[in-house]
Amino acid sequence: MISKLHYISQGETPEAHLMAIESVLKAGAKWIQLRMKKFDEALVLATAKEVKLLCNVYEAKLVINDYPLVAKEVKSFGLHLGLNDMPIKEARAIVGYQMIIGGTANTFADVEKRITDGADYIGLGPYRFTKTKENLSPVLGAQGYRTIIQKMKEYGYKTPIIAIGGIVKTDISELKRKGVYGVALSGELTNANNKHQLIKEIHSLLEAE
Repeated sequence: MISKLHYISQGETPEAHLMAIESVLKAGAKWIQLRMKKFDEALVLATAKEVKLLCNVYEAKLVINDYPLVAKEVKSFGLHLGLNDMPIKEARAIVGYQMIIGGTANTFADVEKRITDGADYIGLGPYRFTKTKENLSPVLGAQGYRTIIQKMKEYGYKTPIIAIGGIVKTDISELKRKGVYGVALSGELTNANNKHQLIKEIHSLLEAE
């Protein structure tokens, strides 16, 4: 089961990632993506082991961004691969077929490639400009989601689309109307004063018909 609310970790140090993750877990988050792009793989592994213990305590699912060997070692629930990361088929050979694999996409061609390669969900974005990610792909905006999701329907593709990239709570209703399955948040949750209330409100918006 793919969660409709994904939290993507951020921080300048492993300790900052751990603090941010623990705070959103305490507030009720159930899907944590550990995203440590600038760190040595050994440090990512050490951090992932600690995050996995936290996720076990709070009964949350852990997804590792970019490092299939780390995902395999910690037995994470999932692996997420960016457009410039290892191809899904190669990663699948490492982590096996029981692990969820998500893939980033920016265009319909990306989406189609991800689906063909066996992605279980697609992180489509960015919705708007975000400082969280370097080398940002072209911003899609609401219209970009509508166009891509409409084309997916025409082709009969049903892979869940997770909107990502600078998303805040007030964007969610509009994104739902465009056909997204869920959203991935980073700064909106990391910097929230009342994370528990925000998560509750976001879930309510995501589950609304």
